[in-house]
Amino acid sequence: MRLAILANREQKDEILSLGISDDCRIYWLKSVEEIYKVSAVDALFDMLFEENKYDTSGFKSFSAGTVFVNSVNKTIEEIAAPVIRINGWPGFLQRSLAEVACGDNTKKEAAEKILSHLNKRTEWVPDIKGFISLRIISMIINEAYFTLEENVSTKDEIDIAMKLGTNYPYGPFEWAKKIGLKNIVSLLTELSLSEKRYQPAGLLLKEAME
Repeated sequence: MRLAILANREQKDEILSLGISDDCRIYWLKSVEEIYKVSAVDALFDMLFEENKYDTSGFKSFSAGTVFVNSVNKTIEEIAAPVIRINGWPGFLQRSLAEVACGDNTKKEAAEKILSHLNKRTEWVPDIKGFISLRIISMIINEAYFTLEENVSTKDEIDIAMKLGTNYPYGPFEWAKKIGLKNIVSLLTELSLSEKRYQPAGLLLKEAME
């Protein structure tokens, strides 16, 4: 299995944290320009997709096999290319379960085989903005900021309460720091365009701008 991956250092470390199969070889790309030069690989992973704005029309005739993109805010329909979306937010690539969305059912078997070489199981979810887990976590973080705004408790106390009360691995503010406030605000803002309940808390917006 030959994989080409464009990723930053943190993403690379998370991808490798579970190890890879003995017959898997990874070619690490250094820039977007290298993407369309890739050949003779089974799959391409662009984990910086949402950071680098470029023309995706070339993926329609891409010769490098299955294409995975880290796209949280854009659906496959909006990307308008035959790609598979993968949840690549900080902290999620190191999990053994990959959250992915695909618009073509015929691609799923190949995608599962590819991800298995990265020691990942596959969880197929609807092709919606934010996937499933990120919608939930972003809303939890947002509610935590509303709670903080109302002076109900402190960040540390809210984190402790959530970890002890729900057995979460991180509290909402710990999650926010790990994921990045700008990522959280970006998703909530996108979702709020169609559902007002996702409107970001004022304090969250303020801290994200600092």
